[in-house]
Amino acid sequence: MTSLLQPPLLARLLTAERVLVAGAGGGHDVYAGLPIALALRAAGREVHLANLSFTHHHGLDGSAWEGPHLARITSDTRAAGTGFPELSLARWLRDHQLPDTVWSFASVGVKPLRAAYRALVRRLGVDAVLLVDGGTDILMRGDEAGLGTPEEDMASLAAVAGLRNVPQRLVACLGFGVDAHHGVSHGLVLENLAALQRAGGYLGAFSVPADSDGAALYLDAVAHARDECPERASIVHGSVAAALRGGFGDVRLGERTGDSTLFVNPLMTLYFGVTVEALAARHLYLDRLEGTTTTREIASVIADFREELPRRRPALPYPH
Repeated sequence: MTSLLQPPLLARLLTAERVLVAGAGGGHDVYAGLPIALALRAAGREVHLANLSFTHHHGLDGSAWEGPHLARITSDTRAAGTGFPELSLARWLRDHQLPDTVWSFASVGVKPLRAAYRALVRRLGVDAVLLVDGGTDILMRGDEAGLGTPEEDMASLAAVAGLRNVPQRLVACLGFGVDAHHGVSHGLVLENLAALQRAGGYLGAFSVPADSDGAALYLDAVAHARDECPERASIVHGSVAAALRGGFGDVRLGERTGDSTLFVNPLMTLYFGVTVEALAARHLYLDRLEGTTTTREIASVIADFREELPRRRPALPYPH
């Protein structure tokens, strides 16, 4: 029996001794897990960070490779080019006297990604994996009018769904509303969460307290990443950070947002939690991704599935 005093997602994570917090969709997704990761560490848990990488791994120092499609990034790692979120995060961790390893998965298909996850789970001995998504498009089941950017999210979800020996496999989304510019209907997000509630897989929502140490450190990490590579600053985390500071409406975040009209609001500071098992079970094309080896194959499978649909669920306006 869960308690009102402890969100079910956190209650499950606290049953674990070693937790892998992994960004599901690439880019800066791992930053969405920082407040939870830091809170778990403060509670005495061993926490490891990982991310599906958008960065081309061929520019990495050879010593970073720990296995096929798996690299160990530290503050000392040498890499070609800029815009490497895992490296930026490792440097921020070092500056705050925290373990500075961020594991980096290559952006590949489900089959090699699951193998890389299995290798890392064995190496670290983790008993919980928390996939984190900046935004909520990982909650799309496949027949919605707009899916956001599903390829990397679905690769991660399918890969972790196959790790059946890991006792806790969970998903947390931070940044409700930010996927609207990618065509996601947040009315449908709520409908999907209601269906997961009926299936017993919804683990509730809770906010990041604005005056908590975790919020302060998250804001500092997001600012650090922006300063290291301003031309690729995260719109998602810029929005969440603005919401944590009390921003509302069309908050200007920098040149990347251009003339877009933003709607920064307190809902962006909420985590929505679900189980991997329930989310995967409701998904409509996840099983078709099993044999994929590249992200391009995943995109092709999704496109073929979408072509077969007799209809797509239209956007659902939020009525309040």
